[in-house]
Order: sequence, then structure tokens, then C-alpha cells
Amino acid sequence: MSFFIVVIYSYLLGSIPFGLLFSHLLGFGDIRKIGSGNIGATNALRTGSKKLALLTLIFDVGKGSLAVFLSLLYFSEYAYLSAIIVYLGHVFPVWLKFKGGKGVATYIGNILILNPVLFVIYGLSWLIIAKLFKISSISALIAFLIIIPCSYFFYDLNITYLNFFFFIFSIYTHRENIKRLIAGTEK
Repeated sequence: MSFFIVVIYSYLLGSIPFGLLFSHLLGFGDIRKIGSGNIGATNALRTGSKKLALLTLIFDVGKGSLAVFLSLLYFSEYAYLSAIIVYLGHVFPVWLKFKGGKGVATYIGNILILNPVLFVIYGLSWLIIAKLFKISSISALIAFLIIIPCSYFFYDLNITYLNFFFFIFSIYTHRENIKRLIAGTEK
């Protein structure tokens, strides 16, 4: 029963489309009709509103953190499952016909709770790569490449496998970005 409870609340939290909700509340309309059409913080920034981007980022990180925090508090054996399900809820939200965001902010939220040191490593890696290349998708993917060996050498196989899952799935969610990177047209 605990398994199903974790799956349900993690998925429902993950599937809340904060980028879409805040874009409507702040008068930007449907964020899926702006920029890349994504509901995440990077696309929210393309509206020109730092406020919209920041709110989207904070709440997407928050839902990842909250799901994992609740799982650690009440169902600790399912904390990693919760991290995966909240992420998948963001990527495949039932409310948006299973077309959501890329999951990076939600991942950041769950790794913040699961392992604050890896959160710092991922965040610093992302910031440094973003400063160098000025492309969010490259920053996310390279930060995942950095976090996997850090997980392996400093922690255990379970968190390494978890981060490997997020890396592989991030390749999937960023597949259009990767095509544009190869074509030289990524913004």
C-alpha cells in the first residue's frame, strides 16, 4: 500500500505545471505557445520575465523536494522511487496530455533532499557550463555527466544508478535540443 501512496502523491506533485499556471497568472497566456513551447523555467525566461522564470524554477524545484522529503519522512524505503516518479510526473503530466517539461528543475529539487553535496556539485557544474556556453541544455547534460562519477566515487551504487537514470532520461527530454545542437541552431 505504501508503494502506491508514494507513486500517487509523487506523480500528482510532479504533474503540477507551474510554468503554465504562472504564465497565465502573470498575463503571458499559454507558455506552450512561446519560445520552445516547454513549460519549464528556461522557456519561461524566454518570455522576458525574470519573475515568471524564477517562480517556475522555485516551484518546480519545490515539488521535487517536497515529494522526496515526504517520502523520506514517511516511506523512506521509497525515497528514490519518489524522486523518479515526481520527475516523470513533470515530464508526463496527465493534465497536459502527458506533454510536460524536461525535468531538470524537478531533478534539482529531489537531489537537494537526497544528497545536498551532489546538489551543490550539479548546481555549480550547471552554472559553470552555462557561463561558458550560454546554452541551458548543454549545461544540464554535462552537469549530469559530472554528477554520475561523483555519485559513484563518493557515495554508493544506488544513487549512481538513480543519477544515471536521470541522465539517460534527460537525453530523451532534450532530444530536440540535441538535434539543434548538432545542426548548430540551438539558442
